[in-house]
Amino acid sequence: MARPVVGIIGNQHLINDQYPAHAGGSMNSEAVAQVADCVPLVVPADPRFVSVEELLEVCDGFLLTGGRPNVHPEEYGEAETEAHGAFDRARDAIALPLVRACVERGQPFLGICRGFQEVNVAMGGTLHPEIRDLPGRMNHRMPPDGTLEEKFALRHVVTLSEGGVFHRLFGSNEVMTNTLHGQGIKTPGARIVIDGHAPDGTPEATFIRDAPGFTLSVQWHPEWDAANDPVSRPLFQAFGDAVRAWAQGKKVVGGQRVDALQVSVDGDSRA
Repeated sequence: MARPVVGIIGNQHLINDQYPAHAGGSMNSEAVAQVADCVPLVVPADPRFVSVEELLEVCDGFLLTGGRPNVHPEEYGEAETEAHGAFDRARDAIALPLVRACVERGQPFLGICRGFQEVNVAMGGTLHPEIRDLPGRMNHRMPPDGTLEEKFALRHVVTLSEGGVFHRLFGSNEVMTNTLHGQGIKTPGARIVIDGHAPDGTPEATFIRDAPGFTLSVQWHPEWDAANDPVSRPLFQAFGDAVRAWAQGKKVVGGQRVDALQVSVDGDSRA
């Protein structure tokens, strides 16, 4: 049987500061192919080339990746400032309505870093432009120097809601994660459930209440060493299960097979 297809939302990129390209990190494809066991398909996230409707038909699920460009603040009713950084308005135009369509249809997606923030904005939430400028917050940004191993190294604990969706998925209410982001959730969007926090209170794990499908999102980067990391592996495996279930015409909730655990997306067990 052919593996289901996961659309990996790409970012605009200039090669050698000159040649325009749509880029998707190879570690995203590796996590999708080797851990989720799905076919990775990098999507040129630009409404000139693809429509949300076409993507919903071509792909069984979606990976909303991280990326240097941020969601434009106009998408959540705020004016652009220097602190908001660089933008990719074409990706905004695809990713935000795609999230809303997936929520309505029950089609699975996994949000990572910028993708985590996109989900919040798509559901009506807002973002802080720079977490490290807030009183009492740590610097969550990628270290400027060092190897990739050093930049993606585990840096802080994420505390998960007791008995919640992520707690059940990981088998622990505390996990270690990397951190490579500057922005973060200011106000959660409608139906956004914050299910995990960093030690400084920054939201790190969310899902969408009463959504009929898989809607888990994380602020860290689980695609790094996903096959070996004890937190990344079950997250991508659960996502892959949800994508396969969608491809087979089934519904999956809370990141688990309904017929296996009977777990609802709002964190209540019906088993």
